[in-house]
Amino acid sequence: MFRKIAELLQSYFGISKKEARGALVLMVLCLLLLWLPFFFRRYLLPNLPIEERPVNIRMLDSLAAELEKANQSKTRKFKPFAKKTFPKKPARPVRLFDFDPNSASVDQLETLGIPAFIANRIDKFRSKGGKFRKKNDLLNIYDFPSELFHKLEKHIVFASPETSEKSVGKMEKNIGKDKPPHPAFSKPAKSVLTAFDINTADTTELVKLRGIGSKLSIRILKFRDALGGFHSTDQYAEIFGLDSLALGELYRYGKINSAVKKINLNSVNVEDLGKHPYFKNKQITSTIINYRNQHGPFRTMDELRKVRVVNDAMIKKIEPYLRFD
Repeated sequence: MFRKIAELLQSYFGISKKEARGALVLMVLCLLLLWLPFFFRRYLLPNLPIEERPVNIRMLDSLAAELEKANQSKTRKFKPFAKKTFPKKPARPVRLFDFDPNSASVDQLETLGIPAFIANRIDKFRSKGGKFRKKNDLLNIYDFPSELFHKLEKHIVFASPETSEKSVGKMEKNIGKDKPPHPAFSKPAKSVLTAFDINTADTTELVKLRGIGSKLSIRILKFRDALGGFHSTDQYAEIFGLDSLALGELYRYGKINSAVKKINLNSVNVEDLGKHPYFKNKQITSTIINYRNQHGPFRTMDELRKVRVVNDAMIKKIEPYLRFD
């Protein structure tokens, strides 16, 4: 019976006889460990001797009485805390008057009905070099109430006419009319991009593409070298971190003009095969190598399909990278 089970494990998983026996022993041990608690509770625990001692009721009553006395003494010590009442500050009377938001003090702003925290926020904004050039600039202060702004809008008066709304509008219209643009801000000439072979390209060619920087270019080359080269442009989508812009640039300029580097499946070991991105699953790679060691070298892809862990989707991905010498 055990031989038949071992043979079934060997043929199903494609492992050696020793590995099949070891797996069978582990399965038996796991079953024993699972049934051990049930066996202990059902057969061993009821037969264990239990010493029964007489209960001293007087001692238990005295302990209960002492615990009640201790609880009562604790509750007497602790008194409920009296709630503290803090006197409320009298509300500042609101008075409207003309003011300049660039020079009005915090007290003046509070008298206008602006909350203290917003008045302090305005003062901090001005201390850092900020200026109000238009009335609507006051709404840029975080949490400034729009209703309060509409009340104060007609009372906002700027000290100098240069910063009024009209002068600001004129300045914005006249910007760039008198002076020519500075040469430092002139647009650089665009470099003409041409198609290149992705399997021989380096980072200098990849960084020219939009959406691809130095980090992404290194990641693309690492993935390409691990594969042994790209055999289809569809593989670009497998590179981590590429957005639609970078993928579009690769599809447009990254051409495949050279062959990929192939792996001899009949001589490669488990470690070297596991370095390939399509053979990262250790269980699958070890099963393929064990199958080869037991049944002899592979001759065609159809023989590789006999390994149960290899499905059609994986065959389609790995076929361009395998050879059978």
